Amino acid sequence: MFFNKFFTKKDGAIRGFDIKSLRVKILIIAIMIICLAIVFFCLFPAIWIFLASFKDIKEFRREVTIFPSKYDFAVFRKTWNDLKFMKYYINSLILVAGSVFCSILFNGLLAYGLGILKPKGHKVVTGLVMWSLLIPATTSVVALFVNINRIGLSKSFIPLWLAYGANAFYVIIFKQFFERMPKDLFEAARLDGCNSLQIFIKILLPLSGPIIMVVAIFATTAAWSDFLLPFLVLTGTGKETVITAIFSFRTSNATDVEVIRAILFSIIPPTILFIIFQKRITEGAATGAIKE
Repeated sequence: MFFNKFFTKKDGAIRGFDIKSLRVKILIIAIMIICLAIVFFCLFPAIWIFLASFKDIKEFRREVTIFPSKYDFAVFRKTWNDLKFMKYYINSLILVAGSVFCSILFNGLLAYGLGILKPKGHKVVTGLVMWSLLIPATTSVVALFVNINRIGLSKSFIPLWLAYGANAFYVIIFKQFFERMPKDLFEAARLDGCNSLQIFIKILLPLSGPIIMVVAIFATTAAWSDFLLPFLVLTGTGKETVITAIFSFRTSNATDVEVIRAILFSIIPPTILFIIFQKRITEGAATGAIKE
């Protein structure tokens, strides 16, 4: 049956014959209770949003209950059309597409230079990249926004693509993945007449599918859920993303329940993405993080 795989004992820290011990059984039960409690507290907000979105504004304000009185999916279609949510979805998809492309290209090229080409001073640059992980991203938002206005790139997606395309964490996992590749590949490519850029495009990228998938998923979720920088750059341009639009609904004619439905619309794509690629995320992250 389908559910058998969730109950079949597999290899792990606790072996099959260990379960026969009463002490181990108590430990397993305690661990499972803690895990289920954590899962409940993590999922409860999303479940509450889903159930509350079925209520009308009168029921939402009058009755403090979890379950709605009726389940009418037509209210979602009405809210989607009233708030013109498709426009914000398209804007977010444009932002995500450019961010994923820049994240793979820029961080991959820098990791290629630091991990494979290793020019003079590469250790200093690597140290600076590592050091930048200690700096909170929000501390640079003001300076970044001022420079965006000075060079005339405000009110467009371009500065957001460039900002999301510079990520020290992506550089590190790309670099560690590249360093695990056999050096004979690069030597053979040079003997065939490939230059450094051709090696990156024709050799590295095709062999880096797992780590590219991980970076693409991380970049997608980061760009989709970011609020501050898109709010500063895109507000009032008609290019607002889903997250910034939800904030603007607070001061519009949208009701509280419609805002809750908008929040539900915003979490659907990342949820689907994680459900589909959760195995690739964990496998790819482990592949890039573990050095042989």
